[in-house]
Amino acid sequence: MGAPIHIRPLSSTDYDAWLPLWNANNLGHENLAVTARTWARLMDASEAVFGLAAEKDGQMAGLLHYILHPTTGALEPACYMQDVFVADEYRRQGIAGKLVDALMDEGAKRGWARVYWLAEGKNEAAKALYKSLGVRLDFDIYAALPGMPRG
Repeated sequence: MGAPIHIRPLSSTDYDAWLPLWNANNLGHENLAVTARTWARLMDASEAVFGLAAEKDGQMAGLLHYILHPTTGALEPACYMQDVFVADEYRRQGIAGKLVDALMDEGAKRGWARVYWLAEGKNEAAKALYKSLGVRLDFDIYAALPGMPRG
């Protein structure tokens, strides 16, 4: 059996290990301002943006970011799981599942209304994991940029 996987909250000393995973998660689309602001939000206790780190063999192998927000359907907050990423060399070792399990445990402990997420249609590995966790809702997702013409 391989080395254990340790899941913990991100800390201020994690930036150098977090950054390559964050950049890989963004498929090389680097935006320095977004990166700086994302890290600042993750480290600011007054923000509702949080992160988990997965460690294996003394290295950060994966990350998970989530956002808590009020919802009209419940008194408790909802949790949007925004990013789950595991470095290529650590994939297929159960790390993504352990990150998501840790988030679900936190949600159960804190009484969140729900945890929800989006999955890219062609990401079969992510969809296989997510199918084991919850039910697929039959919604289409639309997005627009403010100020963008309609049509």
